[in-house]
Amino acid sequence: MALGLLKQGLRRSYKPQPVLPPRPELKSSYDVVIIGAGGHGLATAYYLAKEHGITDIAVLDKGYLAGGNTARNTAIVRSNYLTPEGVRFYDESMKLWEGLSNEFDFNIQFSHRGHLTLAHADSTLRTMRWRAEVNKHMGVDSELIGPEDIRRLCPHLNLSEEARWPVLGALYHPPGSTARHDAVAWGYAHGASKRGVEIHQHTEVTGFRTEGDRVTEVETTRGNIRCGRVLQAVAGASSQVGAMAGLRLPIHTVPLQACVSIPMMPFLDPIIVSGTLHTYIWQTGRGELVMGGSSDPVPGYMTRSTLDFKEGLMAHVMELFPFLGEVRLNRQWGGMTDMTPDFSPVMGETPLSNYYIDAGWGTWGFKATPVCGYRMAETVAKGTAPDILKPFRYERFDTFDQVGERGAASVGH
Repeated sequence: MALGLLKQGLRRSYKPQPVLPPRPELKSSYDVVIIGAGGHGLATAYYLAKEHGITDIAVLDKGYLAGGNTARNTAIVRSNYLTPEGVRFYDESMKLWEGLSNEFDFNIQFSHRGHLTLAHADSTLRTMRWRAEVNKHMGVDSELIGPEDIRRLCPHLNLSEEARWPVLGALYHPPGSTARHDAVAWGYAHGASKRGVEIHQHTEVTGFRTEGDRVTEVETTRGNIRCGRVLQAVAGASSQVGAMAGLRLPIHTVPLQACVSIPMMPFLDPIIVSGTLHTYIWQTGRGELVMGGSSDPVPGYMTRSTLDFKEGLMAHVMELFPFLGEVRLNRQWGGMTDMTPDFSPVMGETPLSNYYIDAGWGTWGFKATPVCGYRMAETVAKGTAPDILKPFRYERFDTFDQVGERGAASVGH
């Protein structure tokens, strides 16, 4: 990567290369059809082509590439979850994240920052200690720290004992990172298309044709496609697309909003999260403050922003950083989160023998992009999920064998 940047800088002229070829004509059949051209769908297509040699793939999206939740998240990456199953899964994702820029030969702006989840009550401290012990047991770097260590890591944070919600401690996760979300999507898209994968934007799936327990055709606004295997990776629209295939998913969709400030001088290195205040904040390389909070109180598919969210979030941000009172916001947006009862994803096989699902990501789908693509590609190629995905199987809701990650969600719920 560094040598490539040096060679590029010493060139006298530069001829830009298109990231993607022009959209091809839709063929009548494909070995694999992936519904959703977001991070997960594109990553799965990339690893199917790279690791398994399957290139007869069509990635379909009713909008534009990475225009859904991939473009509407806040780009935080971490692995400090609560359950052993979740920690193992996200730790594998973190290891893949660290090598993506070199793998793509494309800068995704991955940056280790450290992640602080604040505790404002004794009960929260107990949960943080629990999470730290689970993390350490699974080989993930996390520890419970006190106010003095927090002050060293983030001297501008309000640590006054007179605060409404005084900070008693924090779960410190040094590997916590951020990455440029659109760069990740375009990196996977470019790598997949170079290997022969077709990406069809503005191609909406309208239904399926089935024979027995198999999907035989995918119906789209550009015609029907015969298919060998189908992967659904559509985030907030999971229930709607699943219903077209006859699947009743244990998912409800709620909007989740975020916002970003105007650029400021750098002052904030780590990512700061408060589950009690339903608030998180970090600063980009350009100086903007990226801020988010709790999900909307009722289900829906709206991606517009609201004044109520902004007012509530800013009040909590000012409890953590009172000096930000005069800072102006630059923009505000919303995404659609597909929530499951146990706050864990649904991945792998379904009752349809050639239909696979990647859903239920709630507020943490971006973090899982590399590992989900890698492991879902393995699932689609081999027809069965690997051991690391089996705790997140579709059938676990029938057997009440759930993976409770609510305690690690921190915000958004």
